[in-house]
Amino acid sequence: MTNTHIVGVSKALPPYTRSTNEIIPYIQTWLENEDDRFRRKITKIFEGAGVDKRYGIMPIEEVFTTTSFEEKNKVYEKSAKELGAKALQKALDDQQWNPESLDFIITVSCTGIMIPSLDAYLINSLGLRTNIVRLPVTEMGCAAGVSGLIYAYNFLRANPGKRAAIVAFESATATFQHNDFSMANMVSAAIFGDGAACVLLSSEKEAAGPKIIDGEMYHYPESTHLMGFDMTNTGLQMILDPKVPERIATDFEKVIYPFIEQNNRRIEDVDHLIFHPGGKKIVQAVETLFGEMGKNINETKEVLREYGNMSSVTVLYVLQKFLHRNMAKGELGLILSFGPGFSAQRVLIEW
Repeated sequence: MTNTHIVGVSKALPPYTRSTNEIIPYIQTWLENEDDRFRRKITKIFEGAGVDKRYGIMPIEEVFTTTSFEEKNKVYEKSAKELGAKALQKALDDQQWNPESLDFIITVSCTGIMIPSLDAYLINSLGLRTNIVRLPVTEMGCAAGVSGLIYAYNFLRANPGKRAAIVAFESATATFQHNDFSMANMVSAAIFGDGAACVLLSSEKEAAGPKIIDGEMYHYPESTHLMGFDMTNTGLQMILDPKVPERIATDFEKVIYPFIEQNNRRIEDVDHLIFHPGGKKIVQAVETLFGEMGKNINETKEVLREYGNMSSVTVLYVLQKFLHRNMAKGELGLILSFGPGFSAQRVLIEW
């Protein structure tokens, strides 16, 4: 098997941005027919979510205007094509790669529906090769950014001298439910944002960047009810069980230790934790568990503050922070994300 390297990460952001303080008045207007106690509770959720601002594919006035699933999905599709192309082009430019040099493209998204999938449009808009291998990943939620890394790793280690791109795009604002006053909808509105990212990987001998040592998935038994979307007439309705942090904790040692040990390492050997910020409570739960191991997830909390949770995209923004640093040879990083299924996706990398 050949080595696979993460060559670079780029990001692309939507044109609209609002701070949480600017969003709260819209929340209060939206909830004006609810009782005062409920409105105060939801305001506190937004204020305490650990998100200072987030980006969106549409102006906030449109987010809080009732429209059909069809109308929201059209905005999602248009933005996916624009931001996906922007992220991929920037990544290629950063590495001075010709678009035709790509052998494999993975597109990742769960917040809208497109058939053909985004990768087909990127082939046309960027002039990718007509025989490029495509893999759209559409239903793995927040974990899918790491899933894409695992799929690319498996393809590249079996195919030396090849190049791959992962393009992730998500728009939680396209799934916002105006008539859903459940806590799942409230919490998701408080933490989620929109964005896009692209990761380039290579199995060429001269490739730079951290090497992927291993990638693996862990599936929590009997837990499909914890996270996902329900398809409704008004769009994709969030499922977010409040027991997710507790469920993460129950199998956490099974998620972390065997994966690291099968690669002849220990948790003490891991220098950097590249963790997806699923939300404040998930971050707190994982921070506590890793804290007991003498580790921190400061970069994860920074990304949550700066952008919110962009589902599959977010962990790639965390990864980019680490790629921009000067790392010593041999430093290890653990990339980790949780998503519907319920599953944990893990990738071990070495600089």
